[in-house]
Order: sequence, then structure tokens, then C-alpha cells
Amino acid sequence: MASGPARPGEARPRRGELGGGSRCYERGRDRTRPRAAAPPPRSAPAAAALTMNRGFSKKSHTFLPKIFRKMSSQSAKERPESLQFPFLDDEDTISTLKESKTFFILRGLPGSGKSTLAQAIQDRYKDACKVISVDSYKIMPAIRSSIPEEYSKVDEDLVDYCKRDISIIVLDDTHHERERLDQLFDIADKYRYKVIFAEPKTPWRMDCSQLKEKNQWKLSAEDLKKMKPSLEKEFLPMYFGWFLSKRSSENLRKAGQLFLDELGSLKAFKKESKYFAFAIEDPKVKVDLTSYFVKRPPGVLHCTTKYTEFGKAPGAEEYAQQEAVKASYGKGFTLSISALFITTKTVGARVELNEQQLLLWPGDVDKLLSTDNLPKGSRAHITLGCANGVEAVQTGLDLLEFVKLEKAGNKGDEVGEIGGGKLQYFDNGMWMLVLSKKIEGRDVLVSTQKESTLPDNV
Repeated sequence: MASGPARPGEARPRRGELGGGSRCYERGRDRTRPRAAAPPPRSAPAAAALTMNRGFSKKSHTFLPKIFRKMSSQSAKERPESLQFPFLDDEDTISTLKESKTFFILRGLPGSGKSTLAQAIQDRYKDACKVISVDSYKIMPAIRSSIPEEYSKVDEDLVDYCKRDISIIVLDDTHHERERLDQLFDIADKYRYKVIFAEPKTPWRMDCSQLKEKNQWKLSAEDLKKMKPSLEKEFLPMYFGWFLSKRSSENLRKAGQLFLDELGSLKAFKKESKYFAFAIEDPKVKVDLTSYFVKRPPGVLHCTTKYTEFGKAPGAEEYAQQEAVKASYGKGFTLSISALFITTKTVGARVELNEQQLLLWPGDVDKLLSTDNLPKGSRAHITLGCANGVEAVQTGLDLLEFVKLEKAGNKGDEVGEIGGGKLQYFDNGMWMLVLSKKIEGRDVLVSTQKESTLPDNV
């Protein structure tokens, strides 16, 4: 669809589009005319990769189908429809994921094609990817009252890959139990991994009579039917959003820091520093905005598209079922950042959405009052920091205040140029740097499930 996630509205990718977004699964809730300065660094595309799986090899794994031997040489056109995903076919998505840290959590009944999909991902990302197949740990899928102790070894190997910063980690299991998913969300959150859910597209994936013949565990149709209900229901995240690659996040943070440093040193800003009173150490030197905006979002930055609250938020299921969202989930995009801004409460980046990205933007978040009629996408932003006691959701609301002023004809007083853009002052401690050259950031549409990355649009 802050120091936690951003509720509806935050952004970024490069030459990709919002395809197959990525759901991050989280529980819980996240003057005087100045001299021209060097422009902020442009966000270069970031990359990431993950791989390696204990006991998972073409020679040693007794359950691997022979099709795996041919898969690495198959092009997207030759690949069966059941293996056509943005993260396998779209080059922009692939390069962005290689620059990121991502868990692929494969879900589905035994025999539905998860291991084939896992091998396709490994073949596509090669050394950047590690696969953990629960089959190789001899853990039989079943309906059970508690998670088997054998999973401790699975998690031990998973954490080892996380500590090694493997870019792509594929988890091949049925994943029909919420308790087990929560354990994986905790690990992903701790080591700052995004989560992408993927399910096989095979025609027989829910046909228990066929799966009975295909599953390697020789489970009966009745055994499979017991697991089926938990896999039929759409698993909705805390929120959907565009998550920047690691490199793009770092570049945007640097641009934001440069903006704060230069702004805090300007005479024009210091004349209005009453709005940031407790950040002033020596008015003759600078206003310490870095200390003022003490709350910074952890890990990679993101732009929230839709806050779904695990399906409880209004319009959550309808949003997740949109064809544009389904097609874009897990796909790479490029977000354009047109401005940086601060208020007395937040500092953020303004995201300019293109036509394809606007298809993924909910229609009910671009307003402060029910009577507001602002352009779609007005709230799209990335939170860079918040003042003490302020939540990340405030960043989008602050941006809407700027948009309302602009719509009313108030473009702000032009103060001068800093950091490669024109600085404007809107009174009441509201400053915006309109960039002369937009910053582009590569990202992937995903979803999140943990509180540590709270959404900015609610």
C-alpha cells in the first residue's frame, strides 16, 4: 500500500514501477540570501542478495524434482506461467532486491510447487541468495498445537544468514501457522529484513486430490484438507509500502542531514528560531536541528501506501484485492523526491508519484478535513525524523498543510538557494526546499508486520 512505518503515504524506486508491492509484516501497531551549496547526493539504486540453504543441493536433497536441472537455463518466456513473478522476470526489481535485504516466505500446501519456486529464486539470484527448505530438516507439515522443537535449528541457520547480511533468504515451508510466522517476523524485524510473501501459481495448488499424489510426505487428502483453510485466507499485513533499497535510504538520509545542517546555520532561519527554541545552543552559531528531530526511522526508509492493520483497517481487504496491487506486489519501482521539508514537528521528503504509482495509492488519505479536495498522492512522503513525542504519522499530515497552502495560492517566501534547491518559508516554522534536481530512489512494494517500522498514513 517513521520511526515506525508510515501510514498511507511514503515513497521510492528507480526505473521500476509499483508492481507486486512488498508487504512488510509487523506486529503492533511503526533571511538573508545564503550562499549556494553543493547539491545533495542523488540516490543511486541499491542492491541486495540472499542465498544458501543447509542440505539443499541438487545432488543431496532427495526430494528435488528433476526440473531443477533445467531451470537455470530457462528465460522468462520459457518459464511456465506458475513461475512468472516480478522478482523473477523484471530486471529493475531484481537489481533492487539484490541491493536490499529480503525474506521470501513461501506459503502453500505440500506438493503445490514451493520448492520449485524456491529453486527458481535461487537460480535467479545465485550467490546473493540462500534457501532454507524445512523439508531438509525432516519436519513434517501438519496441524499441531505448538511449533516443533526442530524449528530451533532452522532458526539458528536463518539467523546465521542474517548476521552475514545475505541479501535474499528464501524460506520454503507451508507457513500455515500464525505462531510460526510471528517467529519469522521477529527475526526479520531484528535484522532489518523486508518480507515478501509468495505462493505457487500451479493449477493444483489447492486441489487436495492431486496434492495427495504430489506431496513428498505422502500425506492423505484428509490431512491436506485440515491445513487448507489457513492458507486460503488472504494474509494481510500491518501496512503496504514502497521500501527503499539500502543505498537509496543512505543517500536520502545524507541529503536530509545536509538540509538540516545548512538550514540551522542560516541567518534567515535563526530569525525564526523561536519555533525551535530548545534546539538553540548559541544563536550566533546555529540551531541544532539534528538534536531537535531526535526520533529517526530505523533501517531502510519507506513510503507507506496503505495502512491495513492486519485486515482491520477500513478498506484493507478491498485494497489488497485490487489487480494493480496484486500485480505490483514484490515489484521494484523508482520514487522521485521533489522536495525536503521541516515543521516544528517533523522532517520529511516529498514524493512525487507517477501514473502507475498513483494506481496503488488509496483515495481516502489525501485530506486533513472531510471537505478537503487535494490532488491524489498529495500525502506521499518519506519520514526522516520527528521531534520528541511526535509520531511518524504526523509527517504526512504536515505535508498536507503545505499542499493546502499551495492550493490556496501561497507558495511561500523564497529565501534563497541551498543544497541544490530553492528554499521557501511558509511561516509558523514551516520550511520547504524545492529540489532543482529530483532525487530518485529505488524501492520495492512490500508489506510489513512489525511495530518498529510504523506506517505514516493511517
